[in-house]
Amino acid sequence: MPKASKQVTEVAIESLQVGITSVWVRGLTPFICNAMSEKVRQELLYPKGRKSMAGKQQSIKHDPLLEFRGSAYRSLDVNKEPTRIVFPATGFKSAICNAALETPGTKKAQIGRLLWVEGSYLSLYGVPQMLMSVVRSADMNRTPDVRTRAILPEWACQVTIKFTTPQLNAKSVIALLGRAGILIGVGDFRQEKGRGNYGQFEVCNASDCAAIVKAGGIKAQDAAFESPTFFDSETESLSTWYEEERVRRGQEREAAG
Repeated sequence: MPKASKQVTEVAIESLQVGITSVWVRGLTPFICNAMSEKVRQELLYPKGRKSMAGKQQSIKHDPLLEFRGSAYRSLDVNKEPTRIVFPATGFKSAICNAALETPGTKKAQIGRLLWVEGSYLSLYGVPQMLMSVVRSADMNRTPDVRTRAILPEWACQVTIKFTTPQLNAKSVIALLGRAGILIGVGDFRQEKGRGNYGQFEVCNASDCAAIVKAGGIKAQDAAFESPTFFDSETESLSTWYEEERVRRGQEREAAG
Protein backbone atom coordinates (compact mmCIF):
# COMPACT_ATOMS: atom_id res chain seq x y z
CA MET A 1 0.00 0.00 0.00
CA PRO A 2 1.31 3.48 -0.79
CA LYS A 3 2.40 5.54 2.21
CA ALA A 4 0.15 8.43 3.13
CA SER A 5 1.78 11.75 2.38
CA LYS A 6 2.41 14.05 5.34
CA GLN A 7 0.56 17.31 5.28
CA VAL A 8 2.74 20.34 5.95
CA THR A 9 1.00 23.02 7.98
CA GLU A 10 2.31 26.52 7.55
CA VAL A 11 2.88 28.41 10.79
CA ALA A 12 1.91 32.06 10.49
CA ILE A 13 3.69 34.35 12.96
CA GLU A 14 2.61 37.95 13.07
CA SER A 15 5.25 40.60 13.66
CA LEU A 16 5.07 42.38 17.00
CA GLN A 17 4.05 46.00 17.16
CA VAL A 18 5.46 48.29 19.84
CA GLY A 19 3.42 51.00 21.50
CA ILE A 20 4.70 53.79 23.72
CA THR A 21 3.24 55.98 26.43
CA SER A 22 4.88 58.70 28.50
CA VAL A 23 3.37 59.87 31.78
CA TRP A 24 4.31 61.81 34.88
CA VAL A 25 4.17 60.36 38.37
CA ARG A 26 3.99 62.41 41.56
CA GLY A 27 4.89 61.15 45.00
CA LEU A 28 2.09 60.51 47.47
CA THR A 29 4.58 59.71 50.24
CA PRO A 30 8.25 60.76 50.59
CA PHE A 31 10.91 58.98 48.53
CA ILE A 32 13.91 57.52 50.42
CA CYS A 33 17.09 57.13 48.35
CA ASN A 34 18.78 53.74 48.74
CA ALA A 35 21.82 53.69 46.46
CA MET A 36 24.90 51.82 47.64
CA SER A 37 27.56 54.39 48.53
CA GLU A 38 30.79 54.65 46.58
CA LYS A 39 32.79 53.76 49.69
CA VAL A 40 30.89 50.48 50.11
CA ARG A 41 31.26 49.62 46.41
CA GLN A 42 35.00 50.27 46.57
CA GLU A 43 35.28 48.06 49.65
CA LEU A 44 33.49 45.25 47.78
CA LEU A 45 35.83 45.64 44.82
CA TYR A 46 39.04 45.88 46.86
CA PRO A 47 38.51 44.88 50.52
CA LYS A 48 40.84 46.41 53.11
CA GLY A 49 40.62 43.43 55.43
CA ARG A 50 39.68 43.33 59.09
CA LYS A 51 40.57 46.30 61.26
CA SER A 52 42.30 45.86 64.59
CA MET A 53 40.65 47.14 67.75
CA ALA A 54 43.00 50.14 67.74
CA GLY A 55 42.12 50.87 64.12
CA LYS A 56 38.39 50.78 64.88
CA GLN A 57 38.83 53.20 67.76
CA GLN A 58 40.79 55.67 65.62
CA SER A 59 38.42 55.59 62.62
CA ILE A 60 34.91 56.99 62.36
CA LYS A 61 32.24 54.38 61.73
CA HIS A 62 29.75 56.84 60.23
CA ASP A 63 29.92 60.19 58.51
CA PRO A 64 26.30 61.34 58.13
CA LEU A 65 27.07 64.06 55.59
CA LEU A 66 28.95 61.72 53.25
CA GLU A 67 26.36 58.97 53.72
CA PHE A 68 23.61 61.47 52.93
CA ARG A 69 25.28 62.46 49.68
CA GLY A 70 26.15 58.89 48.76
CA SER A 71 22.67 57.47 49.28
CA ALA A 72 21.30 58.99 46.06
CA TYR A 73 21.99 57.93 42.50
CA ARG A 74 23.57 61.10 41.12
CA SER A 75 24.22 62.19 37.55
CA LEU A 76 27.64 63.69 36.82
CA ASP A 77 26.65 65.09 33.41
CA VAL A 78 25.20 68.55 34.07
CA ASN A 79 24.57 69.14 30.36
CA LYS A 80 22.50 65.99 29.88
CA GLU A 81 20.33 65.62 32.97
CA PRO A 82 17.94 68.29 34.31
CA THR A 83 18.36 66.89 37.83
CA ARG A 84 21.29 65.75 39.95
CA ILE A 85 19.29 62.87 41.45
CA VAL A 86 18.38 60.03 39.10
CA PHE A 87 16.71 56.68 39.68
CA PRO A 88 17.16 53.35 37.82
CA ALA A 89 14.41 52.79 35.28
CA THR A 90 14.30 49.14 36.34
CA GLY A 91 12.87 50.28 39.68
CA PHE A 92 9.64 51.34 38.00
CA LYS A 93 9.53 48.24 35.81
CA SER A 94 9.97 46.06 38.89
CA ALA A 95 7.13 47.92 40.62
CA ILE A 96 4.84 47.32 37.62
CA CYS A 97 5.72 43.62 37.46
CA ASN A 98 5.14 43.14 41.18
CA ALA A 99 1.81 44.96 40.94
CA ALA A 100 0.77 42.31 38.40
CA LEU A 101 0.84 39.78 41.25
CA GLU A 102 -2.05 41.67 42.84
CA THR A 103 -3.94 42.16 39.56
CA PRO A 104 -6.37 39.45 38.38
CA GLY A 105 -5.66 38.15 34.88
CA THR A 106 -2.00 39.16 34.77
CA LYS A 107 1.24 37.37 35.61
CA LYS A 108 4.48 38.95 36.79
CA ALA A 109 6.75 37.11 34.31
CA GLN A 110 4.42 37.82 31.41
CA ILE A 111 4.21 41.55 32.15
CA GLY A 112 8.00 41.61 32.50
CA ARG A 113 8.34 40.30 28.95
CA LEU A 114 5.67 42.51 27.39
CA LEU A 115 6.80 45.94 28.60
CA TRP A 116 9.92 47.89 29.52
CA VAL A 117 10.80 51.37 30.79
CA GLU A 118 12.87 53.53 28.47
CA GLY A 119 16.32 54.67 29.57
CA SER A 120 18.80 53.48 32.17
CA TYR A 121 18.15 56.25 34.70
CA LEU A 122 15.22 58.64 35.08
CA SER A 123 15.46 62.23 36.31
CA LEU A 124 13.97 62.58 39.79
CA TYR A 125 12.74 66.06 40.73
CA GLY A 126 12.54 67.22 44.33
CA VAL A 127 14.69 68.78 47.05
CA PRO A 128 16.52 66.20 49.21
CA GLN A 129 16.71 66.43 52.98
CA MET A 130 18.79 64.46 55.48
CA LEU A 131 17.11 61.50 57.20
CA MET A 132 18.79 59.60 60.05
CA SER A 133 16.96 56.54 61.35
CA VAL A 134 17.66 53.47 63.46
CA VAL A 135 17.77 50.28 61.39
CA ARG A 136 18.52 46.62 62.01
CA SER A 137 21.54 45.00 60.37
CA ALA A 138 21.22 41.78 58.41
CA ASP A 139 23.36 39.75 60.80
CA MET A 140 22.09 36.95 63.03
CA ASN A 141 21.66 39.24 66.04
CA ARG A 142 19.89 41.96 64.02
CA THR A 143 22.31 44.53 65.45
CA PRO A 144 20.86 48.05 65.58
CA ASP A 145 22.63 50.82 63.68
CA VAL A 146 21.98 54.38 62.53
CA ARG A 147 21.68 54.93 58.78
CA THR A 148 21.72 58.29 57.02
CA ARG A 149 19.96 58.73 53.69
CA ALA A 150 18.53 61.41 51.45
CA ILE A 151 14.75 61.73 51.47
CA LEU A 152 12.57 63.73 49.08
CA PRO A 153 9.37 64.90 50.86
CA GLU A 154 7.90 65.93 47.49
CA TRP A 155 9.04 64.33 44.24
CA ALA A 156 8.05 63.78 40.63
CA CYS A 157 9.37 61.84 37.65
CA GLN A 158 8.53 61.32 33.98
CA VAL A 159 8.26 57.66 33.00
CA THR A 160 8.24 56.45 29.38
CA ILE A 161 7.03 52.88 28.88
CA LYS A 162 7.13 50.78 25.73
CA PHE A 163 4.92 47.71 25.34
CA THR A 164 3.96 45.09 22.78
CA THR A 165 0.58 45.18 21.08
CA PRO A 166 -2.06 43.82 20.84
CA GLN A 167 -1.27 42.04 24.13
CA LEU A 168 -1.13 45.39 25.94
CA ASN A 169 -2.38 48.88 25.25
CA ALA A 170 -1.63 52.31 26.71
CA LYS A 171 -4.69 52.28 28.96
CA SER A 172 -3.82 48.95 30.59
CA VAL A 173 -0.15 49.93 31.04
CA ILE A 174 -1.08 53.20 32.75
CA ALA A 175 -3.56 51.31 34.96
CA LEU A 176 -0.80 48.88 35.99
CA LEU A 177 1.57 51.77 36.73
CA GLY A 178 -1.12 53.38 38.88
CA ARG A 179 -1.62 50.15 40.83
CA ALA A 180 2.15 49.88 41.27
CA GLY A 181 2.18 53.37 42.78
CA ILE A 182 -0.33 52.40 45.46
CA LEU A 183 0.59 48.77 46.17
CA ILE A 184 4.37 48.68 45.56
CA GLY A 185 6.10 52.06 45.45
CA VAL A 186 9.77 52.81 44.76
CA GLY A 187 12.85 53.54 46.86
CA ASP A 188 13.70 52.32 50.34
CA PHE A 189 11.15 51.33 53.03
CA ARG A 190 8.49 51.28 50.33
CA GLN A 191 4.91 50.05 50.53
CA GLU A 192 5.81 46.68 48.95
CA LYS A 193 7.91 45.69 51.97
CA GLY A 194 4.90 45.73 54.27
CA ARG A 195 6.20 47.86 57.15
CA GLY A 196 6.82 51.24 55.51
CA ASN A 197 4.67 53.20 53.12
CA TYR A 198 7.30 55.41 51.52
CA GLY A 199 7.72 55.81 47.77
CA GLN A 200 4.02 55.64 46.85
CA PHE A 201 3.02 57.64 43.77
CA GLU A 202 0.15 58.50 41.45
CA VAL A 203 -0.05 58.95 37.69
CA CYS A 204 -0.82 62.56 36.80
CA ASN A 205 -0.43 65.28 34.19
CA ALA A 206 2.69 67.36 33.66
CA SER A 207 0.87 70.43 35.01
CA ASP A 208 0.32 68.66 38.33
CA CYS A 209 4.10 68.30 38.75
CA ALA A 210 5.07 71.75 37.49
CA ALA A 211 5.75 73.22 40.95
CA ILE A 212 7.95 70.28 42.01
CA VAL A 213 9.85 70.34 38.70
CA LYS A 214 10.47 74.09 38.97
CA ALA A 215 11.64 74.01 42.59
CA GLY A 216 13.47 70.65 42.54
CA GLY A 217 15.87 70.82 39.60
CA ILE A 218 19.63 70.36 39.49
CA LYS A 219 20.56 73.70 41.11
CA ALA A 220 18.26 73.18 44.07
CA GLN A 221 19.49 69.61 44.53
CA ASP A 222 23.17 70.61 44.40
CA ALA A 223 22.52 73.29 47.01
CA ALA A 224 20.73 70.77 49.24
CA PHE A 225 23.63 68.30 49.02
CA GLU A 226 26.07 71.07 49.89
CA SER A 227 24.10 72.38 52.89
CA PRO A 228 21.38 69.88 53.83
CA THR A 229 18.31 70.58 55.91
CA PHE A 230 16.79 67.99 58.24
CA PHE A 231 13.69 65.93 57.55
CA ASP A 232 12.64 65.69 61.21
CA SER A 233 13.67 66.75 64.71
CA GLU A 234 15.27 63.37 65.49
CA THR A 235 17.64 63.75 62.54
CA GLU A 236 18.52 67.30 63.57
CA SER A 237 19.23 66.19 67.13
CA LEU A 238 21.42 63.24 66.09
CA SER A 239 23.33 65.24 63.49
CA THR A 240 24.01 68.12 65.88
CA TRP A 241 25.24 65.75 68.59
CA TYR A 242 27.46 63.90 66.09
CA GLU A 243 29.21 67.07 64.91
CA GLU A 244 29.80 68.25 68.47
CA GLU A 245 31.12 64.85 69.53
CA ARG A 246 33.40 64.57 66.48
CA VAL A 247 34.98 67.93 67.31
CA ARG A 248 35.32 66.99 70.99
CA ARG A 249 37.18 63.78 70.07
CA GLY A 250 39.36 65.64 67.57
CA GLN A 251 38.47 63.40 64.62
CA GLU A 252 38.60 64.75 61.09
CA ARG A 253 35.93 64.14 58.45
CA GLU A 254 36.96 61.99 55.51
CA ALA A 255 37.59 63.68 52.15
CA ALA A 256 34.31 64.20 50.28
CA GLY A 257 35.78 63.20 46.92
